[in-house]
Amino acid sequence: MGNVFGRKSRPSRVTEQDRAILQLKQQRDKLKHYQKRVTLQLEKERSLAKQLLKDGKKEKALVLLKKKRYQDQLLDKTENQISNLERMVQDIEFVQIEMKVIEGLKVGNDCLKSMHEAMSLEDVERIMDETQDAIEYQRQIDELLSGSLTQEDEDAVLSELEAITQGEDVELPEVPTEPLPEVPEPAETEPGNGTVYPVTLPQSV
Repeated sequence: MGNVFGRKSRPSRVTEQDRAILQLKQQRDKLKHYQKRVTLQLEKERSLAKQLLKDGKKEKALVLLKKKRYQDQLLDKTENQISNLERMVQDIEFVQIEMKVIEGLKVGNDCLKSMHEAMSLEDVERIMDETQDAIEYQRQIDELLSGSLTQEDEDAVLSELEAITQGEDVELPEVPTEPLPEVPEPAETEPGNGTVYPVTLPQSV
């Protein structure tokens, strides 16, 4: 029980504008109900006036029609009041929407302001410059890796190669000066007798 009575009530989300709109709509509904009731009453009085005329009671029919005429004027006023109430409800609801839009714009402006304070214009320009330099550097690397060198680059490479190799003799392998070893002479067998004759090979020059 202590927790129930000690519990704090939550703040109501219903605003004064919501209450005003509710009251206006209730008043409008009451006027519409009155309008409907008077309309039914006028139809009955019109039928009654016809009957009085049939019965020859013209004076009573005339008084009844005068009353009906007055009630018709009241209905016109009621219709105007209903229109005014509905217009006021629409105006209040539209103002509520405008207030929410303005509140959203205010929050957005505060957010942008804090972001601008966190990063100055100089910081943005520096970051943009660094980003552009990084993009250009990466583009140069990509061009080198893809072999897309210009004629000027080709000429620069050839000039650098010529500068490196200029004045340097190309070393060739040395020719041996020692005589070649002698090759043993193979034996030749004369056909028919099986005798082996030596064969003399020409010596290398």
